[in-house]
Amino acid sequence: MSTETPLLYGTDDDESRTTYGTREVSSEPEVQGTFARQLSAVDGFALLISIVIGSGVFTSPGPIDANVPSPGAALLIWLVGGLLAWTGALTMAELGTAIPGEGGIQPYLTHIYGELFGFLAAWSWIVAVMPATLAILSIVFVESIYSAIGVNEATQPLTHKLFSLLVLVVISTANSINTKTSTHLGNFFVAVKMFSVLLLIIAGLTVVFIFAANQDKDMGGGDWHSKGWFHPRDTVLPDGRIIEWGSVSNWELLGHFSTALYGALWAYSGWDKANYIATELKAPSKQLPVAINSAVPTIIICYVAANAVYYVLLPWDVLSVTDSAAVTAVTRFLGKGMAIFAAILICLVVAGSLLGNSFVAGRMTVAAANKEWLPHSLAVIGQLGAAHSAQNNAPDAEEDGDGTTIRAKEKGESPINALILSAILSSVFILLGNMRVLLTFNGLGEYTFFFLTVLGDIILRRREPNLRRPFKPSIFIPVVFALISLFVVVRGAIFAPVQSSILAGLWLVGVAYYFMRKRLFS
Repeated sequence: MSTETPLLYGTDDDESRTTYGTREVSSEPEVQGTFARQLSAVDGFALLISIVIGSGVFTSPGPIDANVPSPGAALLIWLVGGLLAWTGALTMAELGTAIPGEGGIQPYLTHIYGELFGFLAAWSWIVAVMPATLAILSIVFVESIYSAIGVNEATQPLTHKLFSLLVLVVISTANSINTKTSTHLGNFFVAVKMFSVLLLIIAGLTVVFIFAANQDKDMGGGDWHSKGWFHPRDTVLPDGRIIEWGSVSNWELLGHFSTALYGALWAYSGWDKANYIATELKAPSKQLPVAINSAVPTIIICYVAANAVYYVLLPWDVLSVTDSAAVTAVTRFLGKGMAIFAAILICLVVAGSLLGNSFVAGRMTVAAANKEWLPHSLAVIGQLGAAHSAQNNAPDAEEDGDGTTIRAKEKGESPINALILSAILSSVFILLGNMRVLLTFNGLGEYTFFFLTVLGDIILRRREPNLRRPFKPSIFIPVVFALISLFVVVRGAIFAPVQSSILAGLWLVGVAYYFMRKRLFS
């Protein structure tokens, strides 16, 4: 198929086709995916909530507060980060309904720039971005447990890494059972996440109402009603240094704000993941926008509300020096005994994000293997190893076009081989990396291709104005995202040269692998 033709359009009868320019495409795009169409908009909503609400809302408030002059500015950073995620998600929804296909941004980049860009996106996500994400979440899970029992070490010892590996294996095994098991577990974790945030909000409201009834009794930090929320105050850093915001230059202030935005973007990471199950939705052109436009605003409200609660429960000079805002706030409000309960909730929240990201990582690998970018065995579902016709010992287990049996697809089997590959690569990141380095590495990898994808959407608006777009937001939305994401990538590349060099090296290896594989199998 020519790269000029939108990927994965169906071949319906002539009456259902639309012609524009020299292209002829189906007016009702239909894609034959590896997995059965059995998910609803509610499942898409749950997947986004499960992936996005993770460790960020509980660990990022401290680093964000340390880089802004006031609590009000911190809340604005959380709002801006959320709106940026929303603009990106809406643009992805437009592309997902206009250019259907497996693998999230892979088919979009292939359609816009050519197959090499689609491959590089898949390569980056499979060997770098998703393994780094899973490694970070596994590390945070274990560190949350140790923090709750009072063990805090500057460097992660081997025992912590081994426990992180164990967590990763358990989550990958859970996702290997079948799709229904993954979605049911995901729904449970969504309930846990919403319950955790609700508890925080209730605690904050309790403090506010008690103080309103009796101003001599303040169970919170006290600063929330005695100081201005947007009034600059000196900020204490974890190493003891103090930032006097009145003496900070505009250039330095921009640096601090961009660092704070990085923290917020990590907390919102995962907003693009609904597109990776677009081909599993029963009616993606309707359900994908619904899932995004319900999940992302919900997440923004939860994040802004939770951070406002932190400023109510804690003195304002405490938040900037803690990496466990939720545990610190709960400990101050309810005592040390509840710190363990809070840590358990946070671990369950992180486990939900691990489950959702592992679920999506398997889908990414399958999509790349189906395009023959990776070994075909990675596209097999429902079994370990290469596909064979005797799968399930059933006479009606016919092979689909991609080698997947119809029965395995209908049963919602999982991509076991792809999940194993993801777990192995993530294990390498756990053993060799640390959380702060991986965070920057992950952000650079993601936002480079987010920028290219959204820029491509703007290009398509001009190049293919008649492309069928069941969902089409204002052009202002992708333009805003493209500008801010470009700034994020450029600044990250300048201030993190080591991670940037490693990422560039992986891209060069990917390009070499791509051309070598095409030459061998052409």
